[in-house]
Amino acid sequence: MKNPILFSLRARRVIAATVLVIAASFIFSQFVTAASWNGIEPLKSKRADVERILGKPITDQPGNNGTLRFNVAGGVVTVVFVDARFVATKKLQPELEGTVRQVVLQHTNSNDTPESLNIASNDRFERQDGANGVTIFRNLKDGIAYTFISGKLKHTYFTPSQEEWTKAQK
Repeated sequence: MKNPILFSLRARRVIAATVLVIAASFIFSQFVTAASWNGIEPLKSKRADVERILGKPITDQPGNNGTLRFNVAGGVVTVVFVDARFVATKKLQPELEGTVRQVVLQHTNSNDTPESLNIASNDRFERQDGANGVTIFRNLKDGIAYTFISGKLKHTYFTPSQEEWTKAQK
């Protein structure tokens, strides 16, 4: 006869492992398709939202609608805002002035690769190989791009999705 205690422990381990895999899959799928980063959403979040989430910037240029830089775990985040000139050039709705246009994560010492992020064979990403070991993976539909140098992640870009850009125009 089987020991019920051992069976119970094994069943708990299997259940815990299954829950962990499902949770990790959900989190990763949200990361890959996210149009936002850390609660900052392009064309929605404003400067006050960014500072509430990330604190005081290390660089603020130029003024209210310019660019903010923040030190974060793993690197530096640059947040670029929509200004009046960008609204006019791209024929956007005027109320979008002052919202986040782009979030750029500059990774220091990242070990992530296209394979570890599951984007190397993902047909949602367009691959562009450049000089000096630079490879870019873009998913314009979802508004995310990755830059790798010699196979290691250097930058992640979060921008509005194609659908959000279309809705933003007058």
